Order: sequence, then C-alpha cells, then structure tokens
Amino acid sequence: MLGPVETRSVSPVFVGRTGELDILNDALARAAAGEPQALLLGGEAGVGKTRLVEEFAAAACRRAATVAVGGCVEIGADGLPFAPFSTALRVLRDALPEEFAAAVAGQEEELARLLPELGETGPGRPDERGTARLFELTARLLERVAARHPVVLVLEDLHWADASTRHLLAYLFRTLRTGRLLVLATYRADDVHRRHPLRPLLAELDRLRTVRRLELARFTRAEVARQIAGILATEPDPAQVDEIFERSDGNAFFVEELAVAAGEGCCTGLTDSLRDLLLVRVEALPERTQRVARIAAEGGSTVEYGLIAAVAGLTEDDLIEALRAAVGANILTATPDGDGYRFRHALVREAVADDLLPGERSRLNRRYAEALEADPTLVPADERVVRLAGYWYHAHDPARALPAVLDASVVTRRRHAYTEQLRFLERAMELWDTAPAEVRDALRPVDYTDVYPPCGCDPATTPLRYLDLMAEAAAAGRFAGERERALKIIKRALRLLEEDPDPLRAAWFWVQRSRVVQALARGDGWPELSTAQDLVRGLPPSEVHAEVLAEAAGWSMLHRPGPEAFAAAERAVEYARMVGAREIELNARLTLGGLMVDAGDTEAGLAEMSRVQEDALREGVSGVAGRAFVNLPSALQAVGRSREAVPLLREGTAFAREFGLLDTEAWVWGNLSDSLYTLGRWTEAAEAAEHALRVGHSARPQGAGSLRLAQLALARGDLAEAARHLATAGARYGRHDPVPQQSLRVVRVALGVAAAEGRILDARAELRTALEAGFPPGTQRYAWLLLLAAAVAEADARALPAAADGRAEILDRLRETARGLTTGAPVWLAHQQWVEAELHRAEGRDTAEVWSRVVAAFECLERPYDLARVRYRLAQTLLAEGGEDGRERAGELLRLAGAVAGHLGARPLGDAVARLAQRARLTLGGSPRQAPDPADPAEALGLTGRERDVLRLVSAGRTNRQIAEELFISPKTASVHVSNILGKLGVSGRGEAAALAHRLGLFPDGTLAAPAAG
Repeated sequence: MLGPVETRSVSPVFVGRTGELDILNDALARAAAGEPQALLLGGEAGVGKTRLVEEFAAAACRRAATVAVGGCVEIGADGLPFAPFSTALRVLRDALPEEFAAAVAGQEEELARLLPELGETGPGRPDERGTARLFELTARLLERVAARHPVVLVLEDLHWADASTRHLLAYLFRTLRTGRLLVLATYRADDVHRRHPLRPLLAELDRLRTVRRLELARFTRAEVARQIAGILATEPDPAQVDEIFERSDGNAFFVEELAVAAGEGCCTGLTDSLRDLLLVRVEALPERTQRVARIAAEGGSTVEYGLIAAVAGLTEDDLIEALRAAVGANILTATPDGDGYRFRHALVREAVADDLLPGERSRLNRRYAEALEADPTLVPADERVVRLAGYWYHAHDPARALPAVLDASVVTRRRHAYTEQLRFLERAMELWDTAPAEVRDALRPVDYTDVYPPCGCDPATTPLRYLDLMAEAAAAGRFAGERERALKIIKRALRLLEEDPDPLRAAWFWVQRSRVVQALARGDGWPELSTAQDLVRGLPPSEVHAEVLAEAAGWSMLHRPGPEAFAAAERAVEYARMVGAREIELNARLTLGGLMVDAGDTEAGLAEMSRVQEDALREGVSGVAGRAFVNLPSALQAVGRSREAVPLLREGTAFAREFGLLDTEAWVWGNLSDSLYTLGRWTEAAEAAEHALRVGHSARPQGAGSLRLAQLALARGDLAEAARHLATAGARYGRHDPVPQQSLRVVRVALGVAAAEGRILDARAELRTALEAGFPPGTQRYAWLLLLAAAVAEADARALPAAADGRAEILDRLRETARGLTTGAPVWLAHQQWVEAELHRAEGRDTAEVWSRVVAAFECLERPYDLARVRYRLAQTLLAEGGEDGRERAGELLRLAGAVAGHLGARPLGDAVARLAQRARLTLGGSPRQAPDPADPAEALGLTGRERDVLRLVSAGRTNRQIAEELFISPKTASVHVSNILGKLGVSGRGEAAALAHRLGLFPDGTLAAPAAG
C-alpha cells in the first residue's frame, strides 16, 4: 500500500545469540534427518525473540526448509481460536500445494475447523472426543506435509495463546513421531505470572524429554554497544553506551528506543517509566498519525487497511499519509500480504491502548462493529463472527452484543474450541439481564445450543432460556477441562432449579456435577448420581432418564458391581432404545456385557461386548468404540484369555491414536502391559507400561502405567524400583475415589513389597485393609491375586518368630474369603487351588499331590511365570518327600522353572531355584541356547522325538487341540509337551519358539510355516 519506507531503529547487525542460533540450527538438522523437534523460546518483552526467529528462519530457508509462521492474538482481543495454526497452515498450503493436498485428502471436513478454506465443517460431536480427533488429524497432517521436505512451524507470542491453541500445541509436542518437522514456539517470560494459563503448560512440557526450552538473556554491555553502532551507523561514545546500557538494562527493544531518541537529540522527557518510554515517540508524531495509531491499537493485533479506513473516516490520501508516518517512525509495520498493519512491537500497542479513555475505547469498538456489519468483506470470513462479537461486547451494547457473542459461541464450538466457547457463553450470561426482553425472546435454543436438558417443548419455537445457556456452558467447561468454572455454573443452575423445579433438567445437571466432581477429585460422584436417579424415578422414559441409568450402571461396575449395577444397565439399554438414544444404548450394552462376564456368564458377556464394539466402529461412535477397546480385552484377560486380548489391544492403540483419545490410549497400553506380563513377554510389557505413562493425559491412566511397572520390578526383585513406582501410582490414583480394580492392585503390590522386605506385619496390615473393604462381585480377578500374594507371604514367613502371633487368624480369614469368591473360569479355579496350596504350606502340611494338582491346572493356561512358580513349589515338596523318581522329576521341574526365570529376568525365582538345586545336589545344566551346535540342533536342545513333532506343529501355527488330533494324543498331553518345549528352549511363548526353530533350521524340509503370533 505504501511502498518501501525507510526506518532506522532496527539494527542491521544481528547481535549475539550465537549459542541459541546454533541450537536452533542443530534442531533443524535433526528434523531434516527425520527426527521431529520441539523447542520453546522464552524471554522478557523486547529481549529479541522475534529477531532471533527471523534470523533462524532466513537460515532455514537457505537450507531449503519451508518456514510457516503464525502469531497468537493478544488475550482480550477476541481472536479466532487456533489463529496461529490457521495462519501457518495457509502458508504451508501455498508453499507446498501438492503435499498439502495429499495430506488433507479425505479429512477436509474435519480440518476445515482449523482452515475454513478447505470447505464446510461437518456437525461433529460437541464433546472432548471431537477435539481429540481434530488434534490427531492436525498432527498427522503436519507429519505428512513434512514427510520428505523439512518444515519449520513457528508459533509466536504463546503468552497470548487461546486455550485451544495451547492444548493443540501440547498435543503436538507429546505425539509427533515422524516427519522432517521442527515446531518452535515463543513466549514472553515476564508475562507468565503465577496464575497465567501458560504456566501449567510450560511445566508439563518441561517434563517431556522431547522438548527443549531456551531462555534469552539480556544483552551484555559489549552487545549493547554493537547494537547501538548498527542503529546509528557510527561508533557510539562510551559514555552514551554506559547510559543506554544502564537505563535499558540490556533489553534490546529499549536499547533501540533510547538509541534512536539519543540520535535524534531527544534528551528530555525520557524517564525510567516504561509507559513514558514507549509513548514518547508516538506522541512526537503528527496528531492525525497518533489518531490512526490509537484506532489500530484498539482494532486487534493486526487490522486490515479497509477496516482502518472505515473506522478512521479520513480521505484515502490523509490515511495513507498518516500510515506512512507511523511506518516511517517504526511504530506500525505492514503485514506480509500488504493488506493490513500491526504494531512493530506489542509493548507499544499495549501502551497506546492503555492510554485510551474508557469512553474512547467503547466508541472505537462500536465504530469497528458498525463498519464490519456494513461491509463484512473487510475481514476474512472465518474471523468475521468472532471479531464482531468482541467489538460489540467491548462497545458495551447488550442488545447487539448478546446475539453476537452467541453466534461466536457456535463458531468456536464447531471448531472444537471449547474454552473459547465457554468464554463467549459466560459473556452471554453476563449480558442476559441487561439485554432487552425482545432481543432475548427472539433467540432459539436450536440455533445456539447442542447440549442442553430437554424441556418437553420444541427448541425451534421456544425462546432460549438462561438455563439452556448454563447447560451449554457447563458442558463446554467440562469438555475444555475448565472444571472449576463448569462446577460453578452447575451449582448456580441447581440453585435456580430449586426455585423453579424441573426434574429432568435438574437430573441432567446432577449427572454433569457427578462427572466434574470425580474429575476434580472432590468425591466419587455417587451422591450426585443418586440424586439424579431420585429425580427421574417414576418419570416416563427419556434420554435424560436413560443417561442417568447408564451413568449409574457404569459407576457401579467400577465401584460396586453386582445385581443393582446389572439391573441399572439393563434398564438403561431398554430406555435408550425406547427414546432412540443410540450412543447411550451402546454404552449401557458395553457395561452390561462386562457385568455378565463378571457374573460368570462369560461367553454371552464377551459376545455382547464384541457386538457393541463392531456396532460402534461401524456407526462411527468413537467414544464407545474406544471404551470397548479397553473393556473387551480387559474382560478377556480377566478370564485367562490373554493371547486373544493382545491383538485387540494392538488394534486399540492404533484406534485411540487415530482419534486422539490420549487417556483411552493410555488405558489400552496399560491393559496390554497386563496381557504381555501374563504371557511372559516382560520386555514388551514394560514398554507398554511406559507408553501408558507417556501418552496419558489424566492421572489415573498414568497411575495404571506406574502400577504395571511396580509389578514388573517386584517380580524381578528390584524392590526399590517397585516401591518408587508404587508410590507414584498411589499418588496418581488419589484417595478420594477408591475403585476396586485400582485399590486392590495397589494393595497387592504393596503387600508383595512388604513381604519381600521381611515386613510381614506390614503385609498383614495391607491385607486387613482390603479384607475390611470387602470384595464386591466381579472383583475376583483382583481378589484371587491379592489372596495369593497374602498366602505366599504367610508361607514364606513361616519360620519367622515374629510372624507366629496372628498367623492362624490370618489364614482362617484367607480361607473364609476364598470360599466366597467365584471359580467360574479356569484361571480363577487354578488360582483357588494355588491359594489353598500356599495355605497348606504356611501350615507346614503341603504335599506333592497338592502341588501336582496346581501344576496340572496351570499347564492348561498360557502363564509361563505362574507355571514356573508352581513347578518350583512342586519340586520343593518332591525333594522333601524323597524317593529317586521324585528327585528325577524335581530336577526336570527346576530346570524348566529356572529357564523361564532366566528368560524373564525374574531374579527372586531364579535364585530360589538355584539354591534349592544346590541343596539337593542337582545339576540343572546350561541354557539350551548356549549348547554346541551338533549335526542335529533338536538333539542339542534336549528335545525328544515327540517334542520335535509337537514343535513342528506349533511352528505351523497349530493349537493344542489340532496338535492332539494330528498326533493321536489328548489336548492336555499336547499342552504338557508345549510347556516342556518352551522350558527347554528358554522362551516364553509359541511365537518365540517358532522363531527360534526357524533360525536354527530345525525343519529344513519346508514343513515350517510362518511363526505364530505372540
């Protein structure tokens, strides 16, 4: 618009920052090699962050990287959510059109929430899952665009970022895994006070090993001297350098202002006041230019030329002259596209805006709003509604502001920017009473709300109510993680409903309160759900009624599973079907299936859960599908079918990642760790638990990851590590809402650590805590393991004098509790027999016959570590009872148990096996893998002819039943052969056995099929 205008205040010399620039260039080199990089660049206002970024960006372009820069809109300026990402994506689309088009193909409807130019956005879901999906698609878009070409994504002024931008940035920093991408975000450190919303994000990112954080220091005196010399184009006087250095304290922007003022002979009026320093050069401009600067300051971070012209009311020549003077004085700068202007430094804009009188600010905002309404094309289409809402709100005109902020709330909701939606809804509630009645009566719920309690009337014809706004705001607050604000709104709504009763609306708000209270760790949420149930009892079926029942059933499944939970789930399914609430129905059916499994109706329950998962995937109900990927494999694991659970869990991690469901993904990783641990794949189990810790967004799924690591450390004999992970898990679970599936696991590991350290009394204290709480129906999978740990602790402590007192009482309580637990699945029956055997051992009356039954029970299950433990116990009793046959069998059992312990790294079990063998003068022999290679590798491995035949079929992927049919043996005998083979090979599963057979070439005749999974 103005053409080139000479400016002098920015130094042509880039001063200092050598170390920081080296770090940025190194990060770019790593990114170009395919390792995504994430950096945070902080520093006080004016210290030189932008100049450093500009120098780095120029260098990156010279190295053939694409640089996309997006700036955050100042807080309070009512900018569009995700503004910096939208700007940067436009740059990428223009710079790399083919790559960008390929990356967004098929996802235009969702990604249009960030980049409206991609087309119309779909209706989506008004919940946090929609946000997660958008975040995941954005991450994958950036990875694909940067797949073959280095991309630098710069997000400036993070201290002004809206909550949606902060959340998306945090998601990217946690999840970026591939691509030649470097993400660099800058922020003003001195603005990040103790309660600043950016502070928690910085703390969270500091814990990520993948994020580097740089802090720019102020210039030294020598650097200030070089900067002044560059600005003035002459070597400055040392006294002048001293004075400017002292007054600027090394701040690069202040050095510029002081140097220019000194160069122009302006040695009066400058004080140490920041405001005076920033305004002195603005006040030296012509009055018309000052007026344009004040208009620009109130218009936003960037203001379009046409909008300035409409508000200023000047002739085009007068406006251009004023803008030229402002640009020439380096107060304003043109935007890269030449269509708008912004202040060269935000500090100057803040000072100019703060200098406006309140009435002046209101008048300017009204003129902006009127100009934009008269000509909507003055601003980009995707910003129009949000900016208009801001202008009318700050113009203090409730009649115009109320519908405007409601329109903005709809726009932000469609973009899944729930924090910004909440802000606009709170403004609407603030304006409600002051807006004219005729304005309020013209508003309709159907236009402004997606989540509101039913009122038994047509939302298209009934006026919008204040309670509708409160419901929408409460939901937005919950989806955005602004739970304190949501709870405040919910409480206020319930107080209003006490004055004007409406049972359905009140029940809906009590359900929301239950969810928020649980998320805030203020309680378990049951009193709120109980109140909601009382409110809907006796009312006709409705969506709210079905939701209340589904929530109650889900809560009971976790806290108090049993007949009441089952009945609530059945009624929730029935009511949801009657009113056509499909997602509620699917959720309730999933809960019902899980309760059926817990009640012993295993096959029917698993079948129902599988059907729900298929329906949810087919219908695109991602929330229920994600929950099914957690619950169905967990149910399979509960009944001992870990191998079936693993592929489902692998699929679940991919699904949760695709839809951005971080907590769901963490729960899936935790369950995968459980199944892999059971199958004897401990290295993979540890990796899965670490994944749960990394991706979990909330405390509880992270606690599950820590607890799995504690269990592994305990089994491997690292008690200090087990205690550390246990403490972390306990802290993350908290004490406000004890859930049996979590609390019983914590007690079990705590008891195991105490027993391993010889603290039998502490172990008993842990057990008593659990026994007093009781084991509700459906918790047998956790209860059996806890009882087993307690029985083992008592048996191991039998020789301790301090353990004698109270042992009989503990053993009696263990037996009594065990009699009340179900044994409806083979794995539970096996554990019942194991517990009883350990109780016999604690009393000194266990026998080889007792332990043989336990070993036989576990030989039918794929649990190599458990099988090794009970084989060790059987070997103990055989050696104690004497006899040459028993001694020979004990030697074989110990060799098998030792091989598994060595493979898993289960040091306590391995040491126990070695000590027992030494006492019995038994030679266990070396690992089969270390044996010399003879002509027949199978012979060196100690495999009999029958075992070789079985291994061939295992390698071909046959099941035990198929092996039995082919070799004319029983499935049980086949299972025994398989267990023996795994022990002799020193492996933990069929897949490893097949892989080893393949490597050793045991079946060169081509009969070896691909190794079986797992």
